[in-house]
Amino acid sequence: MVAQDPILASNQDGEIRCGDNGIFRGVPLTEEERTLSKIAHDIYERYPSDGKYVLGNGKLIICQSNAKTEDLKKLYPTAVINPLGDWSGGTDVDSGATNRKLGSDMAQSVSGGGLMGKDLSKADVSVNIYAFLKAQKTGKPVELFCAIGDTEIDGKPYREIVEIARNYITRIGGFEKFAEWGLF
Repeated sequence: MVAQDPILASNQDGEIRCGDNGIFRGVPLTEEERTLSKIAHDIYERYPSDGKYVLGNGKLIICQSNAKTEDLKKLYPTAVINPLGDWSGGTDVDSGATNRKLGSDMAQSVSGGGLMGKDLSKADVSVNIYAFLKAQKTGKPVELFCAIGDTEIDGKPYREIVEIARNYITRIGGFEKFAEWGLF
């Protein structure tokens, strides 16, 4: 019997096969998304609580709980900050300035929340990550198709797709960070 990888599902012969059907797309990030993601990470390091951010038409809007407007104004002097005044998030609000929120607010839905689960053999995790990374590398949208049991996707053995996804998850700090920040 072949030893099982604790994170990967495999069939009885130990070969890693695609564990889902689907069409998976990767889209290159826009400059606004890259900038906004950096801003969100920077703010979250200082204020790890609820925040919302929008960048468009040359205008940056920062709404950050548990932060003084004047302090944020020093960091981002041209931004519109807390337009309704300083505020505190309650105990039941979203936890922080995550790219999941940026994805929904900026309309490209580059979120990690929908890609939860720790089984990298599932295409909705590994192929989504691979498509995203390929789109960033090529600068072009990527569309990949697969079916349960496929051993090859995009001309690569499925095991290689899974390893690329595993390396990405490891590099960003694990599935918890992935769920928090998504594909940014």
